[in-house]
Amino acid sequence: MREATLASGAERTQPQLGAFLYGFQFASFLAISLFFRYTKAMKFISWNIDSLNAALTGTSPRSEQSRNVIKKIAAQNADFIAIQETKLGEAGLLPAHKSALAAYFPDYDYALVSSVPPAKKGYAGTISLYKKGLAVQADFPKIGAPDTMDSEGRIITLETDAFCFVQVYTPNSGDGLKRLGERQVWDKKYADYLCALDAKKPVIACGDFNVAHTEIDLANPDSNHFSAGFTDEERADFTELLGRGFVDTFRMVHGDVKGAYSWWSQRITTAKANNSGWRIDYFLASERIAKNVSRSEIMDSGARPDHAPLLLEIDL
Repeated sequence: MREATLASGAERTQPQLGAFLYGFQFASFLAISLFFRYTKAMKFISWNIDSLNAALTGTSPRSEQSRNVIKKIAAQNADFIAIQETKLGEAGLLPAHKSALAAYFPDYDYALVSSVPPAKKGYAGTISLYKKGLAVQADFPKIGAPDTMDSEGRIITLETDAFCFVQVYTPNSGDGLKRLGERQVWDKKYADYLCALDAKKPVIACGDFNVAHTEIDLANPDSNHFSAGFTDEERADFTELLGRGFVDTFRMVHGDVKGAYSWWSQRITTAKANNSGWRIDYFLASERIAKNVSRSEIMDSGARPDHAPLLLEIDL
């Protein structure tokens, strides 16, 4: 009788266990399905082009090198592409620029801002490309920066339902650090601006930040402590920005790898060949989404000196 009772209990337990396991599997499947339904692997690229006009219509060997980089960027089929230092006039893209840009990026719309008076003509400037069909709201914020910085076309923000994508071309402190004081004000105003966005939605911020954050972010730190882009003041400002809730995604992915640079001086003809560079371009992400980053890389720009493009992949 005891054995029969135990057997009957086991017989009753097996269907219950099966139902539980089935329910657990279904719940897991549902959770995974919902995750992939509401998140998407998205690809972003950022590049300081140092003259969009020269890259699209120039005839020099350097222009050809720039077009080779553009082809590499186009082949990535990114969702968003941020380009700094376009150096376009107040009128923006001319017909020749539009035609060339459409040939490389036929599936993209764009938002553009150029330098306007009282800033210098054809100075700085940015353009953000995004895949057609993406719902974005473009903004060209003025952050209360000093001098003519707010008129130099340095920031574009593309807001989507899920996140804000911000590109920046941070002002250089200049020869002799003549603009360092204004640059420090910019750093504070920009950090405040990013934090205000981050309070609403997660932020992906990219661009030429014009600062090598730590000594492993440039080839020759000892001789550059008083050079624009590696002063104690600029580095401290960048540290403060990260401390306010943002992550340097390259360092998050690659750790303290050395010799990884995004800019090589054109003035020193051997800089690129000798990899005597600086890492001054970044993809930052809000801390709460940084874990979703799967790739953060410096793209190969071949023999071309100056800036290399960056690539980011993240689930959003």
